Amino acid sequence: MRIIVVGGGGREHAIIKKLKENNEIEKIYALPGNGGIAADAECVGIGATDIDGIVKFAVDNSIDYAVVAPDDPLVMGCVDALEEKGIPCFGPRSNAAIIEGSKVFSKNLMKKYGIPTAAYEVFDDAEKALDYIKTAPLPTVIKADGLALGKGVIIATTREEAEDAVISIMKDKKFGKSGNSIVVEEFLEGPEVSVLSFTDGKVVKPMISSMDHKRAGDNDTGLNTGGMGTVAPNPYYTDAVAKECMEKIFLPTMEAMNAEGRTFKGCLYFGLMITKDGPKVIEYNCRFGDPETQVVLPLLKSDLFTIMKATTDGTLAETPVEFDDKNAACVIMASEGYPVSYEKGYEITIPADIAPCVFVAGAKEEDGKLLTSGGRVLGVTAIADSLQEAINSSYRMVEQIHFDNAFYRHDIGQRALKAKAED
Repeated sequence: MRIIVVGGGGREHAIIKKLKENNEIEKIYALPGNGGIAADAECVGIGATDIDGIVKFAVDNSIDYAVVAPDDPLVMGCVDALEEKGIPCFGPRSNAAIIEGSKVFSKNLMKKYGIPTAAYEVFDDAEKALDYIKTAPLPTVIKADGLALGKGVIIATTREEAEDAVISIMKDKKFGKSGNSIVVEEFLEGPEVSVLSFTDGKVVKPMISSMDHKRAGDNDTGLNTGGMGTVAPNPYYTDAVAKECMEKIFLPTMEAMNAEGRTFKGCLYFGLMITKDGPKVIEYNCRFGDPETQVVLPLLKSDLFTIMKATTDGTLAETPVEFDDKNAACVIMASEGYPVSYEKGYEITIPADIAPCVFVAGAKEEDGKLLTSGGRVLGVTAIADSLQEAINSSYRMVEQIHFDNAFYRHDIGQRALKAKAED
């Protein structure tokens, strides 16, 4: 089997490392990949949003299967275009990827089908939105409708912050056309849980739960980022919560998409909040989360490629999806200044013995050296019997990796440890 993986970050590196465990796969191409992924796949300089280029490469190189990992190409119809050429894919078609591509769509879907989520209002007129937030309960959550690199959500605690958010998204077009419409949403309280799930449109098989750490600084301070670390499983996701989520959220979402003629196949990500009124959906993603993938896939016992093909073929019901009864912790090493501005081009040194535990996100290869080329540079993942052991092991590896201007949080997993202690 010759396959392509579309994308070039830490998530894609985690996917590729897991796919390599399957002996059927003789060749993996990463489009575009990165300097670290080059150790595990052949990188091809075709951007993840160059749909025509991706399709041409797949056809010219007799590709048997494609994994489309990032949100942009999924929403743009990369799977549709590849399938039209007879190439089976892991990932939803564009009419299903809209569940992430438009927050207005996903909120209206949940309202129509009674899926628990925060109360909300939708606006496509900035002045009407500004009028509304004059009396909206605080804090309030303001979301750009479209894709915004995970940065299109603003929690406003004052009227001024809410006004600034509306103006920056709708008038200043901070996120371009993604901000033509916004959702103004009730602020929910409770622990957050990420649950990635495999689905073939007929059944949903959740993966192990995880806990993300979005803020740049220790103790959840600083700006929101794409994620500074993760742990799995999430202690707040109990068996009782999982059962309720399956009955009230997971299956109803799949069935709602089917009813709308938008059958979803691939990885459907549920961003949940466990409120005093039960679990509610904060967001959907139409793909593997980053960096959740870096703790979830290393715990997967079943063969990833077999599962992916089952989502495509509609045979997921009879395909095993099993996880190790262990804990995983991933610490993200980033460039100082992320997520705003940062310098690039610093050499990265990773001891050979820990390289298998490192997922490269923002790095390029130049003259045989690995150099920083992004905000989030590496994800360092450890697996252990206990969460504390996994955290300790991950930080021990982080201390052995070097590049100038590196920074990382020192408290990844502490909330989870506290929750386990209180249990």
